[in-house]
Amino acid sequence: MRQLPRAEIAEVFRRFAAAQPNPKGELAYKNPFTLLVAVVLSAQATDAGVNRATPALFAKADTAEKMAALGEEAIIGLIRTIGLFRSKARNLVALSQKLVGEFGGKVPQTREELVTLAGVGRKTANVVLNTAFHQPTIGVDTHVFRVANRTGIAPAPDALAVEMKLEKVVPEQYKLHAHHWLILHGRYICIARRPKCPECLIVDICRYPDKTPPVPAKAPK
Repeated sequence: MRQLPRAEIAEVFRRFAAAQPNPKGELAYKNPFTLLVAVVLSAQATDAGVNRATPALFAKADTAEKMAALGEEAIIGLIRTIGLFRSKARNLVALSQKLVGEFGGKVPQTREELVTLAGVGRKTANVVLNTAFHQPTIGVDTHVFRVANRTGIAPAPDALAVEMKLEKVVPEQYKLHAHHWLILHGRYICIARRPKCPECLIVDICRYPDKTPPVPAKAPK
């Protein structure tokens, strides 16, 4: 798909900003550490499912020191409702131990350091940097990838290529919130099957060729 012109991309984000000036992520957290934990847990799981499990987990361990001390089996008991809970529990212990041993228990504020933690990839690091530390990073999950490609904002074959394109084409004044606008748009409007094109505020700009038509009005009886 051909990429949208820069003026149209700017208009897309102008509309997102006008509709939702301060978008927020939907994962519940208390501090940068609990955000990091929530994002790690959200891999191949829904935010709603993670939010159901984390209150009990965070009540027992809301710092790296407490999480490391809690241990793998106790964590498993608290996150069993989340997919891949065994490997995620193992990662939470390992990343917590590394935070304590190498970072004084604090979540680092660079991508290069974050991706050295167990269970943390580039997308997770970008989400943490953006949400916890207000850096203009863009985490490309399935929603962002779909919206970027469908609309023509940043068509590319893989997540890293989409991220690199978004870094280039999103106007500077919109970069801080671009991540959340794109995720929320993909989650609620530009959904995977039968996107809600009649409700979309950028439908006239979007390059998606198979737009969902409006539901015909019923004829009066």
